[in-house]
Amino acid sequence: MSKRICSLLATLLLSVWMTSPALAAPPIKIGALFSITGPPSFLGEPERNTAQMVVDEINRTGGIGGRKLQLVIYDTQGDATKAVQVATRLIKEDKVVAIIGPSTTGDTMAVIPLVEKAQIPLISCAAGIKITDPVKKWVFKTAQNDSLAVARIYEHLKKRQISKVAILTVSDSFGSSGREQLNVQAKKFGIQIISDDTYGPKDTDMTAQLTKIRDSKAQALICWGTNPGPAIIARNVKQLGLHMPLYMSHGVSSKKFIELAGDAAEGIILPSGRVLVANLLPNTDRQKKALLSFIKNYQKQYRAEGDHFGGHAWDAVMLLKSAIEKGADTPAAIRDQLEKIQNFSGIGGIFNFSLQDHAGLTKDAFVLVEVKKKGWTLIK
Repeated sequence: MSKRICSLLATLLLSVWMTSPALAAPPIKIGALFSITGPPSFLGEPERNTAQMVVDEINRTGGIGGRKLQLVIYDTQGDATKAVQVATRLIKEDKVVAIIGPSTTGDTMAVIPLVEKAQIPLISCAAGIKITDPVKKWVFKTAQNDSLAVARIYEHLKKRQISKVAILTVSDSFGSSGREQLNVQAKKFGIQIISDDTYGPKDTDMTAQLTKIRDSKAQALICWGTNPGPAIIARNVKQLGLHMPLYMSHGVSSKKFIELAGDAAEGIILPSGRVLVANLLPNTDRQKKALLSFIKNYQKQYRAEGDHFGGHAWDAVMLLKSAIEKGADTPAAIRDQLEKIQNFSGIGGIFNFSLQDHAGLTKDAFVLVEVKKKGWTLIK
């Protein structure tokens, strides 16, 4: 009798296992590379937090097709060499099917040869146009291209009848890409760049460059970089009494910039994703629902504001979710499905990927915002 009972139990357990794939299905491993520490931590920390928050929510609601997501996160520290090391680990040891990140353009450009050789899809959270232009088969991105940010700024300058500008860009990959776009697009918008200078990522005073700009015939200043440099420039501008419009890049699109710049941030204009001004958007805005949900969930979990940079990670995870939901669970299948995604309403904009476009956004992904009374206002 005992043998018969054991046999029945074994048959029952086998039947349950075979008819309940969720009990047996292994998790889907996704890698993540973020600058959680180091100078770009203001990018990587909210990206890490957001990616984990979104993955946890997906898993709480049953995963994707009954399979949980397993997020394997490494800190690049904003260092390209470290980024290559941990990307190699994700590919060779962790055997991930896709990677989101890195946070910076420099880190991303460093790991691209690895993912292309390994044929692992990468969804970068960095802005440099060269990440996806020219198109690379295995590389996508969620951060709005710097070319789109430049166009937004130049359109606004033209509207204000400002034609002579000075540019001050950081001497790293992000700054170099922005500087290139500022120069390339100037003629199209009737802009004359009469001062073109740079500063180092670790510089703590830019009064020398700004004094030259003050003595020029510039009508406005465009600063291109990521914290803390732009905040230092904002304070130096105030100290020198430069009375000209000051524009920043989307590289400072977070409350952290206002905190670092203090009173000197007042009146500064920059292109940003809509998340900073989500509550000011009309109800007809296609992104508003997702934006408000993201902000609410991030505030609840981390007691902080969800920002432009965390939004890049939200988009990356949700784009992967969309691809995997279509039955893709191998690197090649995920890549193919990503390339087919159309009209995806994310935090950074409405994404439309294609064979020719792995960035997927237009300049409408940006709005212009201005700092007023230590907060963001929407320029209409």
